[in-house]
Amino acid sequence: MIELATENLAGIECIHAAPTGQRQARLPTVLFYHGFTSSKEVYSYFAVALAQAGFRVIMPDADMHGARYNGDTEMRNTHFWDILKQNIDEVAVLEAALRENDWIADERFAVAGASMGGMTALGAMARYPQIHSVACLMGSGYFMQLSHTLFPPLVARTPEQKETFAARLAPLAPYDPSEQLQKLANRPLLLWHGEADEVVPFAETVRLDKALRDAELDQHVTSLSEKHIGHKITPSALTALVSFFKHHL
Repeated sequence: MIELATENLAGIECIHAAPTGQRQARLPTVLFYHGFTSSKEVYSYFAVALAQAGFRVIMPDADMHGARYNGDTEMRNTHFWDILKQNIDEVAVLEAALRENDWIADERFAVAGASMGGMTALGAMARYPQIHSVACLMGSGYFMQLSHTLFPPLVARTPEQKETFAARLAPLAPYDPSEQLQKLANRPLLLWHGEADEVVPFAETVRLDKALRDAELDQHVTSLSEKHIGHKITPSALTALVSFFKHHL
């Protein structure tokens, strides 16, 4: 049995899931981020499965999503990378709120997510050495390169537009996991991707996995994929994520 509630942490509406009777206890905790244009409710099956396995799960809404969405779809579509950066910044804020409540068991704090949420998890891993373990589903660790083709903030054809584009993305550069592979190597990391993904190409996970292997930094990496699967989560992916954290967190 589990308990599932909506509550505010650090000014952010979150789903909070835990085993029944243990919401105020210290538990291994997973901070899970949803995908772009989605919400915490849409991905709440992760909270259910992880709580059933004994974890505390906190699922926040990203900026411009869920309870934080103002209805301006056009504006949101040009702010994917800004939202991603804000997600990564908010990991520290949410962790601080969790520790203030004394809800995390020792150092057993993990970050996970799907699609934009998976990128959030990778960015957080590169930025915060205290994170115990990370799971990235359908994500990419190549922020600066992918920003030219995946939800670019603007069309950049002229020199002026290219300069504006570069200025918009410059704050994201220090967050790019592909430039910080060593920081992805010393803790458990799960990479999962559907091989027919039509949104975030499977090649993004292949590229990151290969870069880690070529640099002999793959000792703690678990890389999984499923044939013929597009940009969606499968029951096997959910099972793999829960098993990963049961083993590593």
